[in-house]
Amino acid sequence: GSSCLLLLKCLLSASVRGSDQMVLADLGGKITGALRKLQSEAVIDDDLLDLVMKEIAAALLQADVPVRAVAELRKNVKTIVNMEDAPATNKRKLVQKAVVEELVRLLTPSRKPYQMKKGQCNVVMFVGLQGSGKTTTCTKFAHFYQRKGWKCALVCADTFRAGAYDQLRQNAAKAKIPFYGSYSETDPVKIAEEGVEMFRAEKYDIIIVDTSGRHKQETALFDEMQQVAEAVDPSDIIFVMDSHIGQACFDQAQAFTTSVDVGSVIVTKLDGHAKGGGALSAVAATGSPIIFIGTGEHFDDFESFEAQSFVSRLLGLGDLAGLFSTIKDAVPLDKQPELLNRISKGIFTMRDLYEQFENVQKMGPMSQVLSMIPGMNSNMLSKGAEKEGVKRIKMFMVTMDSMNDDELDCVKPMIPSRVNRVARGAGVGHKAVETLMEEYKRMSKMVGKFGKMGMAGKGGDMSAMMRNPKQMMQKMSSMMDPKMLKQMGGAGNMMNMMKQMGKMDGKGGGGGLPGLGGMDMGDMMKQMQKMGLKM
Repeated sequence: GSSCLLLLKCLLSASVRGSDQMVLADLGGKITGALRKLQSEAVIDDDLLDLVMKEIAAALLQADVPVRAVAELRKNVKTIVNMEDAPATNKRKLVQKAVVEELVRLLTPSRKPYQMKKGQCNVVMFVGLQGSGKTTTCTKFAHFYQRKGWKCALVCADTFRAGAYDQLRQNAAKAKIPFYGSYSETDPVKIAEEGVEMFRAEKYDIIIVDTSGRHKQETALFDEMQQVAEAVDPSDIIFVMDSHIGQACFDQAQAFTTSVDVGSVIVTKLDGHAKGGGALSAVAATGSPIIFIGTGEHFDDFESFEAQSFVSRLLGLGDLAGLFSTIKDAVPLDKQPELLNRISKGIFTMRDLYEQFENVQKMGPMSQVLSMIPGMNSNMLSKGAEKEGVKRIKMFMVTMDSMNDDELDCVKPMIPSRVNRVARGAGVGHKAVETLMEEYKRMSKMVGKFGKMGMAGKGGDMSAMMRNPKQMMQKMSSMMDPKMLKQMGGAGNMMNMMKQMGKMDGKGGGGGLPGLGGMDMGDMMKQMQKMGLKM
């Protein structure tokens, strides 16, 4: 409840509107545009359904989704939606539900991916063709798990490509991840074996082995992969694939899975071209689970992939389960009671603000987190604006590092002489300190309102809030930035979202849609209608 909202407020305060689009945002926009026709038309009949499905099919074909898969999706939606039998009020809901379910089915593989196990050594071997972004992806993968508290290490067993050793070593140093490799040794099997043995002895949770790639599927490549696999006995073999080839990913994935025991797939370079839909659907058709997608060059341009969550975010419906999980990772439950107790009393210091900024940094890329909020457009934040947001948080934290205990605990007021001292110590201008103080006052004011409204009562549950929902919505409207509240579908939609998160907190999700933390499709469609599908 309140702790989640506080963390989101910190995130939003650091973010700036932008115009760059996220992965496949163009495809998502076209599909939601087609579904919007269901809201504007008074009569929903077979002709309108044909028109909507024709537009959705055209958008999928433009994203390089195979013709056969698109035809099957259209046929399945028409089979599910029987216009004559459905009551008039349910027709819109029925069509939307069927489209979402079929898009999820299109991207859902038949096999489950390997789950990392705490308390044991997980050896992960990366394979793929040269140029697919394999070496960079190894570091992104390690960085992702390291941020979640896993002890990760990298082994360079790519002796074929000149510069592979230097690239991985530099990446590992940049991400502060232990690395093993050799300039002189030419046998990849020996390097892999020695590196894995060394890190096993040091009790590392995840050991990532980068293997050689080739320009095409050569017998020598498969032989080498099999030898490395036999030597290190990997827990999982991950195939890294470039999405630029679109639906041709099917043949490439099939070739690799028949030669080595590929457990999962990472699809890279999904930014900057329109063939991503074809690549994702083609890999899913092979039965291999996609576990991550690469969306840029930086270590943070990397997100875990789950079909239900991906489709929901693509259509602007958010992913409350993913958001809740991200917040739980950033703020462990055992640390929440103390924070909730302080919020309930309306207490919020500079030290608390510092902790919230630390938590925001643990949550990962801002645009990714914002896309999990229902009604928040995934292209609200450009890459440049996201960098500015991160820079702004770091500047705030550096400024607070120059404060003494009395200033952090808000015991002493920030008089001009103190502002001068803090600005000099942090190496920033007076304006930066004043901006920080303004941000703190806004957050402190909001926490004060939380306390008065009882939002942190009874362990932070929503029961106290729901006794008078109308009054609650009015208070919430006064607390939030009007533009931001409108973008999120208004106070009513915000209340629905918090109710759902309250259910997840108390019951672990309930029995609704997988990946949406118990939110059933009816609730989701109500939110879509309230937002007028205007993402």
